[in-house]
Amino acid sequence: MAAVKDMAGYLRALFEVEREFVSSATTLIYRVGDVELKYLLCQHVWEAAGHARFLRERGRELSGFGKGESVRSKFRNIFEEAISPNDAIQAVAGFYRVLKPALLSAYETYLEETNHLADWPSSKLVEEFILDEKRHAEEIQPYLRSNESSDWEKHLELCLNAVGGWLTHRPSVPLPDDFQWSFTDRPYCHPDTCNRGDYPVCSSVFGNEPSEDPIVREWLEDPKTDARVIRLMVYIWLMMELDAVDYLATVFYDTREAPFDMHFDLARHLWDESRHSQFGFRQLPKLGVDLSKLEHSLDLYNILVQMSPAERYAMMTMEFEAGSFPTKAKVMDRVRELNDFEADTLLAFDRNDEQGHVRYGHRWLPEIMQLLGETRPVAEFVDATRIRFEALAKEFGGITPHSLSPEERVTGSDLLKLATVEA
Repeated sequence: MAAVKDMAGYLRALFEVEREFVSSATTLIYRVGDVELKYLLCQHVWEAAGHARFLRERGRELSGFGKGESVRSKFRNIFEEAISPNDAIQAVAGFYRVLKPALLSAYETYLEETNHLADWPSSKLVEEFILDEKRHAEEIQPYLRSNESSDWEKHLELCLNAVGGWLTHRPSVPLPDDFQWSFTDRPYCHPDTCNRGDYPVCSSVFGNEPSEDPIVREWLEDPKTDARVIRLMVYIWLMMELDAVDYLATVFYDTREAPFDMHFDLARHLWDESRHSQFGFRQLPKLGVDLSKLEHSLDLYNILVQMSPAERYAMMTMEFEAGSFPTKAKVMDRVRELNDFEADTLLAFDRNDEQGHVRYGHRWLPEIMQLLGETRPVAEFVDATRIRFEALAKEFGGITPHSLSPEERVTGSDLLKLATVEA
């Protein structure tokens, strides 16, 4: 059984690394400004969660995988160090030039050392994961600054060498006497606002003034509003689900001791929100909207980051998503008038996904509450959270000024013109 236990030990290490990638790489998402990079990170997190789940299920079939799902501190410390730079792209480079290549190497070592017939189920999984890791390296390359190894990357390599690599199969190389862990001096905390790079920003894209706001609330449900205008507004609404991407991403790091199944579902939720945002991001230019003039709303992140992870998740699933169904149902009916199959399809998947997200909320909110020592009944907690959100909105909402003047930015009046409807 020694061979089985050896390979099970490798699978356990790989599971822990993939799991910790999910809960730490998510801190990069709201810190980077490039929207396409945000989308890509969400995809990689979702794929890493899938790797971790398969590794756990296969590992449990083997003697020696161990019980529980916790990550060893020697691994966690390396990821804590990796997220510590203030420069988000430097942090991304550390993940993708040091930690992820070391993971690829660990997978390749697994294939070299196992018996492919005896351990066929593991081998086939690892072969697929190797392809994913190689693709991730190619996909991230355009977002990194240079091909030269930086002092920071060498710093992380020292951390990995000190534990003998992700499989801990190599001799450990002690850290230099003058080595200093960054995260012990500067514990990680979420930034007060999220990064949108070169895109213009504002507090909210919803309002009541066509000459000021791109999504005019009254128009959304007014049967007299032209369906083409409705389609443009709902695509903007979908694109602005990028704020959900940013604030949901904060929940992973704050709940690292939660059951892995919760992080798996949250990773799916995150990837769903990323895809929904892409619906708008990719469709709006086809309809004539200049994305460089469409402001991004920051209010929800700015408010929710002041709240506990349980409160953030409660507002997202029990309030925002559950509360959007009636309006989105009416919007879907109006868009069908256009016989736009692609728009119908995107909205249908958005609606289906969000119903699943509300189910996630009912399943996992009690777990997050328990993790944080919150003992109130769920309904009471959600009601109190709504009240607290409203109070925090008065302090932290509406504080992001418009980057562009009404004449420069996309407004409801502009959407009327784009839809060739007379104002």
